[in-house]
Amino acid sequence: MWSKSHTIVTKEVTKEQMWKLFADVNSWHTWDKGIEYARIDGEFKKGNHFLLKPKKGPKVKIKILETIENKRFTDLTHFPLAKMYGDHTFEETAAGLKITVTMTVSGVLGFLWRKIVAQEIVDGLPEDMQNQVTFASKL
Repeated sequence: MWSKSHTIVTKEVTKEQMWKLFADVNSWHTWDKGIEYARIDGEFKKGNHFLLKPKKGPKVKIKILETIENKRFTDLTHFPLAKMYGDHTFEETAAGLKITVTMTVSGVLGFLWRKIVAQEIVDGLPEDMQNQVTFASKL
């Protein structure tokens, strides 16, 4: 199993603003320059799923494993012989809102999917998370 995290602390946004940003899956393309679209039918909640089409890859179906409004959500992407989990947390601290994203890849071909998909996601997290804060601050 492989896992990498990135954390930022900011006073620019609230946990409610970050939650609103992510819960509006159909608008992700407006702030995530790496995707063509993301689409969800229904609510952003545990048990539902959404489709995401990266600009550099095929569309994938992502299942929402957990949602705790304004605090955390976890998603799961199935690949052949591997799984990728994205865990997103929003925690209020004295220094500001602590936002952490942890990407985890497991499975027999996890090493391959880490190289093909997950490492690029992790490498882009610092810029992507700052971009998310910038967009969420306007909500």
